[in-house]
Amino acid sequence: MFNRIHHVAIICSDYERSKHFYTDILGLKIIAENYRAQRESYKLDLALPDGGQIELFSFPGAPSRPSRPEAQGLRHLAFVVDSVEECVAKLTGKGVDVERIRIDEYTGKAFVFFADPDGLPLELYQA
Repeated sequence: MFNRIHHVAIICSDYERSKHFYTDILGLKIIAENYRAQRESYKLDLALPDGGQIELFSFPGAPSRPSRPEAQGLRHLAFVVDSVEECVAKLTGKGVDVERIRIDEYTGKAFVFFADPDGLPLELYQA
């Protein structure tokens, strides 16, 4: 029935800050950027290498998302990478705080968490 995830939508508190993070820090490519005047909202479509997308939205007055303690609902976004260590080095070199690398006890794969500018947990997972 399902082939893959087409996109994940993220609502940010500061559009320019989040746009910078996802494009300049994480290196995602812009597919399209639109300002929707009737909603006072930007919609930024970002390409993932596998064809998936992240949609970045801005909405005035959107409430903060609880991240800690963990709440019900979507917990985090995880990205498969060739080398967790190399990605961590690139992120920390760009000033991103990254947790310590851990090993998944069930798969033996390395993984690590960091957060976007609004505290949304993001994970890197070893291919």
